Amino acid sequence: MPVTLDRARIAQLIEEQTALLNERTTTSKAMYAHASEHLSGGVASSYQGRDPWPIYIESGAGDRITDVDGNEFYDFHNGFGSMVQGHAHPAIGEALAKRYPLGTHFAAATEDVIDVADELARRWGLPKWRFTNSGSESTMDAIRIARAYTGRDTVMKIFGSYHGHHDTVMVSIGVEYDKIGDRENYASLAYGAGIPQATVDMTVAVPFNDAGAMERRIERLAEEGRLPACVIMEAAMMNLGVVLPEPGYLEAVREITSKHGIVLIFDEVKTGLAIAPGGATEKFGVTPDLVTLAKVLGGGLPSGAIGGSEEVMSVVESGKVYQVGTYNGNPLSMAAAKASLLEVLTPESYVRLGELNDRIVAGCQAVIEKYDLPGYAVGIGSKGCVTFSTEKITDYEGFKNAQDAELCDLAWLWNMNHGIFMTPGREEEWTLSVVHSDAAIDAYVDTFDKLAAALTA
Repeated sequence: MPVTLDRARIAQLIEEQTALLNERTTTSKAMYAHASEHLSGGVASSYQGRDPWPIYIESGAGDRITDVDGNEFYDFHNGFGSMVQGHAHPAIGEALAKRYPLGTHFAAATEDVIDVADELARRWGLPKWRFTNSGSESTMDAIRIARAYTGRDTVMKIFGSYHGHHDTVMVSIGVEYDKIGDRENYASLAYGAGIPQATVDMTVAVPFNDAGAMERRIERLAEEGRLPACVIMEAAMMNLGVVLPEPGYLEAVREITSKHGIVLIFDEVKTGLAIAPGGATEKFGVTPDLVTLAKVLGGGLPSGAIGGSEEVMSVVESGKVYQVGTYNGNPLSMAAAKASLLEVLTPESYVRLGELNDRIVAGCQAVIEKYDLPGYAVGIGSKGCVTFSTEKITDYEGFKNAQDAELCDLAWLWNMNHGIFMTPGREEEWTLSVVHSDAAIDAYVDTFDKLAAALTA
């Protein structure tokens, strides 16, 4: 049985670690004061913010980054999971250096666009591709394609999943547990202000790992004349730490969507190239109608993609859907993507990522067992986390009900003060890179061991 942790001790450690991090980031504090004059909130994205001030980064190389105060970290944040290649990878740098003198933007196709599409088609087994500039653009366009193909408006998603910041999917993500409603009929709830209620009402959420609940909701929607155009989902949830699909779940979802003529979209922005050469589609052996990519694809440059079957993507090729964007397929982004796919994220690299993740998961699990902590370690590909819960998390309800939020906050602060740069928030996970060393993994595990010792002292 796990130990009962002293809540007062956790609160004390949070207070101490917060004060220590603030002491170590006074240059960031000064930069925040300047930035706030004209940069809203002092950051370029709300997800970069932090109270009382954000941490500003100066540089990164390989598996390490340095902040503006000179603090050096092993990077397990990796740009919210984008930098599986590691920072300033020489192969990507060389590709960019060769491309730059030839011109950086034309709003016209270049040869690298063709090469990247060919490689993605090979890896995913989906023949038709288009490019975007972000994950949000990819999921937005994929949903539009699905709506055009089916002639329907309703969108189904998984409760608790994040699919970008456009209105249709800014629904039923992170909300108070007592507001979500019955799992057979989850409420549609806006994620923040500024989202039209009419849009919110067109998006319907269902639980992860429960194909029966999904089909029953689809059947009720069909009776209402609201059969969904698509189901958009992550094959493995990456916004509740890491929640893997239960055996048979994805196969059942594929069968259900096919039976009802619903386009199945795998949002692989966070899984994708981070977990296997052909993403979750390859890893779990279930092929969707559409797949969306971003993050790792661009090797550190803004880039996204949509892949699909001949049939569904026909609405793009026919001109029925305008899938457009001035910077789609930008030469620099495509040069970086091509180098990343062909020279960096090779089969051998994925073997190495698997070895590293096995090492960090095993190490963290050993710490949990050594100190009888409430929790478990889980990982896939380059992704993983310690979930502070006494029971296995399989969906949003379990996550909100069982995970220890204060312990997650403390773990982030402790990591930051001990040379481990981590994604903030209880929903996030670590991301490894192909250039992470065994020493980096051991440092992460050792830091976790020191935290466990401090918690149970």
